[in-house]
Amino acid sequence: MSITVFVVDDHAIVRDGLVQLLRSHGGFELVGSAATGGEAIEQVPQLKPQVLILDISLPDVDGIEVANRMHAVLPETAIVMLSMHAGPDFVIRALEAGARGYVLKESASDEIVDAALAAASGRRYLSPKVAAIVAEGLGARRGTATPDTLSRREHEILRLVADGLTSAAIGERLRLSQKTVDTYRSRLMHKLHINSVAGLVKFALQHGLTTLD
Repeated sequence: MSITVFVVDDHAIVRDGLVQLLRSHGGFELVGSAATGGEAIEQVPQLKPQVLILDISLPDVDGIEVANRMHAVLPETAIVMLSMHAGPDFVIRALEAGARGYVLKESASDEIVDAALAAASGRRYLSPKVAAIVAEGLGARRGTATPDTLSRREHEILRLVADGLTSAAIGERLRLSQKTVDTYRSRLMHKLHINSVAGLVKFALQHGLTTLD
């Protein structure tokens, strides 16, 4: 069965190019496209695509804000951000808004299919260049927490959280209850002095526990 996709980009050439690229792959069904955030906010909830490919820089509503709104009403839709910006701040804001992927426009023609497939399967995807910059650009965290302070099970759950799996999916894979997984996540945040899932992803990147590819 094809993966349904909606594409948002204010540049017609970029938008049409991505649409054609995804169509040529054969594993996707394009259910719609838009040039503005407002159009996306209006159309996407009705179409309920499995993957939303979303430009971060839009002429009306910021792409991050669109991602926030769409993730709130359609948490099952995997969001892949498109951007010219590789800085850690942009990437972390996108992850905090619910994005599963972050692809640089300069490499979108080579990576968008992989990113959409990864997002649709519940995994995260960052352009390799972005992942390297984010990992290198992370500042020192509070405290002295390192991966060595984590138990084997905590390591395992941290990697799965960074890969984008929900507590329910992690529990099913590890044969644990969702409540137990949530307890591990809370313990990880407390032990590492981190207060968000995006923070756990940053920590995993910084210490080479995931590449998000």
